[in-house]
Amino acid sequence: MAAATCALAVSLLAPAPARAAAMTPVLDRNFPDPDVVKVGRTYHAYATHGETANIQHATSADLVHWQPVDTDPLPRLGAWAEPERSLVWAPEVFAHGSGFTLYYTARDRAGGRQCIGAARSESPDGPFTPAAEPLVCPTDRGGAIDASSFTEGHRRYVLWKNDGNCCGIATGIHLQPVSWDGTRTTGGAVTLIERDLPWEGDLVEAPTLVRRDGRYVLLYSADFYRDHRYKTGYAIADRLTGPYKKGPEPLLSSASFGGAVRGPGGQDVVTGPDGRDRILFHGWSPDGSDRRLLYAAGLRFTEGRPVLEDGTDRTRRD
Repeated sequence: MAAATCALAVSLLAPAPARAAAMTPVLDRNFPDPDVVKVGRTYHAYATHGETANIQHATSADLVHWQPVDTDPLPRLGAWAEPERSLVWAPEVFAHGSGFTLYYTARDRAGGRQCIGAARSESPDGPFTPAAEPLVCPTDRGGAIDASSFTEGHRRYVLWKNDGNCCGIATGIHLQPVSWDGTRTTGGAVTLIERDLPWEGDLVEAPTLVRRDGRYVLLYSADFYRDHRYKTGYAIADRLTGPYKKGPEPLLSSASFGGAVRGPGGQDVVTGPDGRDRILFHGWSPDGSDRRLLYAAGLRFTEGRPVLEDGTDRTRRD
């Protein structure tokens, strides 16, 4: 029985085989740290700051063909944040029944660290009105970045990374309960994972939490985001607060795409119009420019373990 249990654990956590499939971005422009939410029949994607906007925004009907939106959904930051567009990162948007909430990362004026703010709007297009104070701002742990929302039943949580790599502090991904509209914390944070595998480099960040096959699946990015070393990993748990067991190798990496995508990370998981899961993520442009392009691929789960179906999104029609 013990041997069978061990074999099952190994099969659940074994990485998918590497593949060198051709990859074409679904949005060929700088669009880092993508987050996607479906409203009606329209998918809204949000990304880290652009040339003229605090937050970038694009829409799609099928997760393949995207149309950038010219207006900034977050035209101003909370009073707590330094008003500098280049310091705004990693948005997350979700619906809560009476409107929409946007999370964003910005530089805290008082503590000088990155922290997470919240803003609300009646529409996914914005404009989002920011709260005057940050939502999560543990300056003694290096600050906080990369907020992500998770709901179970009538409870909502925010996941975030303490930005310890800024200043010689260990990094981890944390789960914290929040109000239903996500604008205030309602309890303390629990650490789900920390950086402890060789391939993760100096950090783990960018959490995405989903529940599949009765298990909690935490996807996350790791290593240095500025080049090919950035990767996406995963960890699985039977309980929301863990313990989480990591896969031994990353789910997405430059090697897993045969170099066709460099530094895949900043991922989000969304259900496509056909009811099947997709993983959307950014990767550095193959032309060597300083752009992180938007990619999409099919994703399935085997007893909770995420498996990349192929290197191209099966919904592509052109």
